[in-house]
Amino acid sequence: MYARLSSVMFPIFTLMFVGAIVWGYQEHQEKNSVLIKAENQYQRAFHDLSTHMGRLHDQIGETLAVSSVSHGMQRKGLVNVWRLTSQAQNEINQLPLAMLPFNKAEQFLSRISNFAYRTAVRDLTKQPLTTEEVKMMKSLYKASDDVNRELGKVQDAVLKDRLRWMDVEVAMASENGPRDNTIIDGFKAMDKQMGAYPETDWGPSAMSSDRKLSTSGLDGKQMTPEEIRRKALEFLGAQARGGEVSVSEDGSKTDMPAYTVSVQGSGGATIQLDYTRKGGHLLWFMNPREVKSRKINFDTARNKGSQFLVRHGYPDMTPISYDEYDHVSVFTYARTIDGVKIYPDKVTVRVALDNGEIVGLQARDHVFAKKLLTPGKPKLTKEQAQKGLNPDFRVENHSLSLIENDMRELTLCHEFVGRVNDHRYRIYLNAETGLEENIEQLTDAEKSLFK
Repeated sequence: MYARLSSVMFPIFTLMFVGAIVWGYQEHQEKNSVLIKAENQYQRAFHDLSTHMGRLHDQIGETLAVSSVSHGMQRKGLVNVWRLTSQAQNEINQLPLAMLPFNKAEQFLSRISNFAYRTAVRDLTKQPLTTEEVKMMKSLYKASDDVNRELGKVQDAVLKDRLRWMDVEVAMASENGPRDNTIIDGFKAMDKQMGAYPETDWGPSAMSSDRKLSTSGLDGKQMTPEEIRRKALEFLGAQARGGEVSVSEDGSKTDMPAYTVSVQGSGGATIQLDYTRKGGHLLWFMNPREVKSRKINFDTARNKGSQFLVRHGYPDMTPISYDEYDHVSVFTYARTIDGVKIYPDKVTVRVALDNGEIVGLQARDHVFAKKLLTPGKPKLTKEQAQKGLNPDFRVENHSLSLIENDMRELTLCHEFVGRVNDHRYRIYLNAETGLEENIEQLTDAEKSLFK
């Protein structure tokens, strides 16, 4: 009996064993294929990074080499600097460096990119490079040379010792293992080298590109947790009735000390609000309750949003954009002064379409916006500015707006909304020069704002 059973089972187990070996081999091959593909992608991104950083150094040198009155060549060089920097940033993001402190290098490249872009788009015939900017570019040229030297050491080691980027990923993922990997050490040195560049030498073009928010300039006194708790409950009203409230402090050692308030809402969801510690200004409010249906229309939702803003101390706000998802309307409002929309001073309101309840507010831009008393007067009339539009552009709406241009300067504009090429656009023409400052394509959902 046992002989008969073994004669039947032995071939079956043999087939299963062989099948397991074949399956394991195929899995191993597929895994190797994936690893080889990932390694190839890492190697390509790294060597492209090395190439573009070298070309970036050369391009800065070429831009410095041209005559100070060769504005066209200066602009061309700065555009190339911006392009190469953007490519280098993209390639860094493709490398397995997420767990490696690399913020100084990323900030360094971001500042170069912003400086090059904002300088290239301005009229260099009227605003040529300043002495400080040229001096900064010379220092930047030297700094990029030092960075390339560090990067070259890493590249030489990669090629000479056939180093693998997959080993970098494993070394960085290890919680307790030593991080003395050659590539990791090289990039740490590169990050340190970039961080050594002085922050104060970036000139006016990049001054606002790295703009940091700080509560030091806000009005009001330093608030206590209990005062913030009362403000939150007053703001929420019925939404917080009977709910448990907790207040925690965030960012106490930063430029943005704030309080976070968590409230158990009447619908079961946890409502959160952020307030600045100085002045107790509301930055953000979110009620994440589920909205299952749509029962109110666009006009009702807009009215609910506008009434909410007036009720909570945001008067003279005009809706400027609209979106809708998951049965929630999202309106962005800009402050209006003398009929002029002040785009940098804005808030975003989320309206639930089942009952019109306000379930979200983003007011950070409003809190930190420069408070203006008057937007100024346009030099050009609507009719004069309209001559600068495409002849095929059919104007549907016009207003005056104050926007930030590419240099982040407040600029008064004629805002025209209309259609061309079967799409609706919002075009901003400088109210002094008539030149286009910006253009935006509007969504189908936003057409209701301009009826």
